[in-house]
Amino acid sequence: MRETPEELADLQTLLDSSLAGSTTHLRSIIAADRTLTAEQLTTVLTGMRTLALSTVTAKGEPRISGVDGHFLHGRWYFGTARNAAKARHLTARPGASVAHMDGEELGVFTHGAAEVLNPARGEPDAEWPELLAYLKDQYGDDGFDWDNDVVFFRLRPHWMTVYAPDFAKLVAS
Repeated sequence: MRETPEELADLQTLLDSSLAGSTTHLRSIIAADRTLTAEQLTTVLTGMRTLALSTVTAKGEPRISGVDGHFLHGRWYFGTARNAAKARHLTARPGASVAHMDGEELGVFTHGAAEVLNPARGEPDAEWPELLAYLKDQYGDDGFDWDNDVVFFRLRPHWMTVYAPDFAKLVAS
């Protein structure tokens, strides 16, 4: 868990407000006894998690693809090739959604705005050095040409909800 107390409080506020503002249908599925607190979520979402990433083309057509996701500081971080369609989509239209699902045991659904952390030109984001160290630890120093081949994004969430009917089962596995 890499979250500060402030980040956990912000994440909890986001989770609470997202669920409270959701439809009655969603609240009937993700009830208080079938969700996680911010602290529980950060203990479960460690390491690399496969995400379904949804972007939008210039024509307004939806596209979905998979990315390696990392949940750090109460936000999703993910990367792709600099020349990938999803990188172009996110740079031009940063609104995105991601979903992480682990069978019927865990679903984390997030909507937000993607922010480039290591642009091809210009200064990297202030978080980039910390994230790069984390990524090199995960993938190895030579896992990628970090400066030229890959672009990483932070999804700044404005809505996030979690479905988890049995927290004990998640931490036991």
